[in-house]
Amino acid sequence: MLKELNRFLGKATISTYAGGGPEVDPEEPGFKELEFEDGEWCYKDSYTGFFQSWGREVVWHNKKPFWTQIYGGGMAKKFQNDSKFSHETFDFLKKALSAGEKQEKFQPRGPKKFTNGDWEYFCEWKGDITKFEGHEKIMFKKEVVFIHDFLGGLIIDGAPKE
Repeated sequence: MLKELNRFLGKATISTYAGGGPEVDPEEPGFKELEFEDGEWCYKDSYTGFFQSWGREVVWHNKKPFWTQIYGGGMAKKFQNDSKFSHETFDFLKKALSAGEKQEKFQPRGPKKFTNGDWEYFCEWKGDITKFEGHEKIMFKKEVVFIHDFLGGLIIDGAPKE
């Protein structure tokens, strides 16, 4: 089941934010949301903010919450008023999030390292798909321009039914 979850997460990432997928009408005002469904699996990414943002990814299996990740951070203070550079940074982030072997090995965000010209992406995490935490950063010409922290894992519900 965990391998199936991991493959689904890889497909969902490529089909939503990282792949430039379409936004859906958000359930919460001020948020952006992207969704992906495949059989009995459903994924939603909800986030708010631009220069600094916070978000949550949730996966449902057979309509029950199964896995989640929260993330937050953003552009280094020096770049928080530079829309053009921020868009370039986010375009590179999408490439990094799409890279690696997401469907074969657990990768909570992007790969451990990804480069493209003057851009470098680094991601470190502890744990596995069941429970993890980590940090990602983007450097441009050796300067840190973006950071995110994240954590997540399986949702195990044992509450009695009312």
